[in-house]
Amino acid sequence: MATFTVPGLEAGDVDTVREVLQERLTSLIDLALTLKHIHWNVVGPAFIGVHEMLDPQVDAAHLMADACAERLAAMGASPNGLAGHLVEQRTWNDYPVGRALVPDHLEALDVAYAGLIGGHRAGIALVGPIDPVTEDLLIGQTGQLEQFQWFVRAHLEGASGVLPTADADRRAAADAA
Repeated sequence: MATFTVPGLEAGDVDTVREVLQERLTSLIDLALTLKHIHWNVVGPAFIGVHEMLDPQVDAAHLMADACAERLAAMGASPNGLAGHLVEQRTWNDYPVGRALVPDHLEALDVAYAGLIGGHRAGIALVGPIDPVTEDLLIGQTGQLEQFQWFVRAHLEGASGVLPTADADRRAAADAA
């Protein structure tokens, strides 16, 4: 690890920000891989719409991961995006769906997004008082992730506004804690 960081941050605070950024990097790499997995394995009548919806989300997840990694590097850390590290460090279960119909994938993806967004929000709460630059980075990413979750939920929502994954936010918050 480098012996430098960005000016104006205390040593203990830098460690907190680095930990949050590495966790978010890990989660975003996992998201990109999960989205591509869904892209390749989704089937059914609404296949093409979902298949094509996912590629821009994959690209965005890659850009978000890159932004976290570059922020880590700017702070003197060595970002770790290796597959073994991802599996070793993640605190969530692997995506549970293989080749399946659109609703099955979108319900699982909604739950995955809820966990990811919850993790970003927890990260924002930790870094906010310490580093407004990292806080801003995570806030922007969270807004984009919430929009992607809305796209997914628009496919799942019934006419009454009820989601089949209505308790996903609660479950994800419990998993993230």
